[in-house]
Amino acid sequence: MLCLAVLLVVIDNTIVNVALPSLSRDLNATNSQLQWIVDGYSLPFAALMLAGGGLADRLGRRIVMLSGLAAFTAFSGLAAMSHSVTTLLVARALMGASAAFIFPATLSVVTVTFKDPKQRAAAFGIWGATAGVAVAIGPIAGGELITHFWYGSIFLVNLPVGVLTIGAIAAIVPESKNPVKRRLDLVGLVLGTLMVLSLTLAIIEGPSWGWLSVSTLSLFAFALVMLVFFVRYEGHREGPLFEVKIFRNAAFSAGAGSIAVNFFMLFGFIFLVTQYFQLVRGYSALSAGVRTLPFALVVMVTTPLSGFLAGRVAARWLVSGGLITMSAGLIWIGTQPMQSAYFGPVVGAMVLLAVGFSFINAPATSSTMGSLPAHQVGAGAAVNEVNRELGGTLGVAVVGSVFASVFGSRIRSALEPYVAHGLPHQAVKIAQSSMQAASVVVSKFPANARPGAQHAIDMAFMDAFHRSCFVGAGVGICAGIAVLIALPSTIVGSDAESLLASH
Repeated sequence: MLCLAVLLVVIDNTIVNVALPSLSRDLNATNSQLQWIVDGYSLPFAALMLAGGGLADRLGRRIVMLSGLAAFTAFSGLAAMSHSVTTLLVARALMGASAAFIFPATLSVVTVTFKDPKQRAAAFGIWGATAGVAVAIGPIAGGELITHFWYGSIFLVNLPVGVLTIGAIAAIVPESKNPVKRRLDLVGLVLGTLMVLSLTLAIIEGPSWGWLSVSTLSLFAFALVMLVFFVRYEGHREGPLFEVKIFRNAAFSAGAGSIAVNFFMLFGFIFLVTQYFQLVRGYSALSAGVRTLPFALVVMVTTPLSGFLAGRVAARWLVSGGLITMSAGLIWIGTQPMQSAYFGPVVGAMVLLAVGFSFINAPATSSTMGSLPAHQVGAGAAVNEVNRELGGTLGVAVVGSVFASVFGSRIRSALEPYVAHGLPHQAVKIAQSSMQAASVVVSKFPANARPGAQHAIDMAFMDAFHRSCFVGAGVGICAGIAVLIALPSTIVGSDAESLLASH
């Protein structure tokens, strides 16, 4: 039932992407509004997770989770019935805020329920695989619903699933909370929320505002200031929201970092490959979503093996091996020509990504959550989930920025020769903005010039696709080497208690 809650929350991160053309048509949404329909969910989700984890520790993990699920279900109904962009944006933001009180609680319950390290590692593997599968099946479910129903169906489907999940969790999951009663750390909540909010907003808007723009740099600077205040305040407060000293524990820090890189590569890959399937290979939204299914299937198969090995093999080997394996998958697909066989290099690369993803999740989550004292599992789960959300958001932002830069440069070079034959400079600038815009510009070329120009656009896309894959692979390789050096054997909760007490 906890996995069903995870599935419900994570799918809404990706299911809306395939509905964007319908939303643009039916609600007259601009490109900026479409971006915020997507990001409006992620921003409050990431920003409020520290609050969600802290409240779960103090008020009770089950009651916070159930409250979040009830709100999520209700706001999904509001989104389904939206007839304006404003209403939909508000509903999506409220759904993201509700999800922030669900996700950390699910991981906290797993942590306190499974005492045996091997069982806990296996449970973490299943929990993590559910998140990975949800990312992959979101476009499939969205494509299927949009094909047969209206855009609101992608939100309406949450209602029966939400009601079922609430009933099952209320009946099965026991209540648990921090055994030591402490006052709620409101200052820590505000500082932590502002820190994550500004950092997430900077990452989301960086590609469109410019990474070196005043707005982006100001947000990064504000996030850094909030981080400094948060660390200083939490470090001197009795009963803090989160024991910042735990970051001195290499098991927690390396595990948290590897989780962020894991989702950086996964979200970056999905961002690239769904565009490749639709814009280069010409697949429909549903067909493109279905073609990501091998990733989900392999994750489901390799997850039990990952959980089994996580209790028997040193975490450093599994996590670093997983990061290198994912990098190998990105390198493989990043060297393939435009018309590579799907049942060959494309599926092979997805298999490597899925195997690597599975082998990172269980041991890395065990390292982070097993390093925490019992009264900190909720806040630790929130940090864990903020890492996933920021890692995924940063993956799309960085990979998307690299892609846009390379694509724009190649399109300019490809279309400049046509300027001498009457192509306006403004048309070249428009073509640089996206593959769709470039195709529209080329569609107005004379019939004899069109095939050559379209081929140049396709090659510009593939060049940008390849470079972006290599960037993701480079991040993974560096992280894999760092984890191999830094990640020790998993520290269990009692050891973490001693570590904190010694400081």
